[in-house]
Amino acid sequence: MLGAIIGDIIGSRWEFNPTNDYHFEWISPQNNYTDDTICTTAVADAILHQSDDYGTYIHRWCRNHPCPMGGYGGRFVQWIQSDHPQPYHSFGNGSAMRVSAIGWAFDSIEDVLSEAEKSAACSHNHPEGIKGAQAVAIAIRNARHWKKQFSGTITPQVLRQQVLNRAISLYCEQPDAFQLNLEDYRNRFDETCQGTVPVALWIVMHSSGFEDAIRQAVSLGTDADTLGAIVGSIAEVIWSIPETMKQQTLSLLPDEMRQVLKDFYNIYE
Repeated sequence: MLGAIIGDIIGSRWEFNPTNDYHFEWISPQNNYTDDTICTTAVADAILHQSDDYGTYIHRWCRNHPCPMGGYGGRFVQWIQSDHPQPYHSFGNGSAMRVSAIGWAFDSIEDVLSEAEKSAACSHNHPEGIKGAQAVAIAIRNARHWKKQFSGTITPQVLRQQVLNRAISLYCEQPDAFQLNLEDYRNRFDETCQGTVPVALWIVMHSSGFEDAIRQAVSLGTDADTLGAIVGSIAEVIWSIPETMKQQTLSLLPDEMRQVLKDFYNIYE
């Protein structure tokens, strides 16, 4: 879950000022958390309170943080401002960037898919919005179980077959045939799940570590903070996060967010 927040913060500087420089400055005073971090924290907070009413927690956290860096999407703003928010058939990638806590907290595939759907459907109830959340959550869940027993060299083939297979299968009937050309997505700002989640899975599959994955995501020149968040949420489980990065990121968050993260990891890490 912290991987999603790091990806969000690192990508935040480049959301509306895209870069293709893989060696971009990792963090600067221009980086900060965005709506991706707020919504990720909200889902984790709901789980801590043993609630599956994710919409209530997302709504509350977003109202309490009305002006994040980059703001909120237009239709999502209306959802936040409503006293009785209703899903609006969205397939935006917001459902996928906020779901990571579910991949940590639930163990059975059935529970992960069900809870991911609930977390998406409160706003993003289009089938593609739900699929995006499920793909990210199941990738995290499977990475957790794989990491406990794996020893060896992490290769794209290993990640495809042992970690990302189920997530890829939501987008490709034959995961072993999954192919994607990142150049087709470079410098194209796509806020949809179907235009973001498969790209995130491909980047994770072809990364060599946590930082490499984030750098590949951000330097693609797309929706940098959200692609960074989705990639980071999965990469965290596979490679772990260097301690210095953890502390650097936590220092940028308000106390109430840090407390949710601390409580969540005390239970689920």
